[in-house]
Amino acid sequence: MKSCAVVDLGLIAYAEAWELQKRVVAARKAGGVEDVLLFCEHPHVITQGRSGKRANLLASENVLRQKGVEYFETSRGGDITYHGPGQIVGYRILNLGAIRRDVVWYVRTLEETMIRATAELGIAARREAGKTGIWVDPKRDSSQALGMTSKPETASEITGSSAAEKLAAIGVHISRWVTSHGFAYNVATDLRYFDLIVPCGIAERKATSLEKLLGRCVSLNEVTPRLAAHFGEVFGLQMRAADRSELFERLNEAERAVAVPA
Repeated sequence: MKSCAVVDLGLIAYAEAWELQKRVVAARKAGGVEDVLLFCEHPHVITQGRSGKRANLLASENVLRQKGVEYFETSRGGDITYHGPGQIVGYRILNLGAIRRDVVWYVRTLEETMIRATAELGIAARREAGKTGIWVDPKRDSSQALGMTSKPETASEITGSSAAEKLAAIGVHISRWVTSHGFAYNVATDLRYFDLIVPCGIAERKATSLEKLLGRCVSLNEVTPRLAAHFGEVFGLQMRAADRSELFERLNEAERAVAVPA
């Protein structure tokens, strides 16, 4: 079983994390590092994907500045979204070519990762036809059994009611079958910041969080191990914890090898 390093970056500026992603992607393409899953938390920032529309940003530059919110246009797919404290952002730098060369399968399998992790916390999340990410009913349905999710290869998409709310968003980029960007999973997120945008370009839907759904405080540390474990499970990878210093050491070695050919 191939390994995947899991690195928790903690709170990190979006621009800094983006530059780090680029380094890891280059090293992964060159075979200088294994697959990597980066977990982090960002200060308030709004990002817009390649297919996004600026009209979905509802706040002016002045309002964003007053609220301390940065804005970036990115290379990921998808529309516009918000990242901030209390939200787990996961960046996956994965050699998809060694697993399965299927973009739709990859996105559905990422959804399955989060559906399974959410079920462990007592919330029945699901897919919605024609929409990426994971969705939940505003009120928990205690009659639904935990963990009853189908395998990603055979899962049928279930269309919920119009009141379904988005718990996690997905936006990916793939180059030479190496993936980057990832998911944003709302744990203890201040949902008022989503009022600055049309989340994912879907005007009739709202964002939600684990804290809102469970009615209690939830820490990121309660959720990240579950996400990592299910990520390894659905992608067939052996997940191993690594720290920042190891990651940077491996990146420096890979970059030196490219700069100074043997």
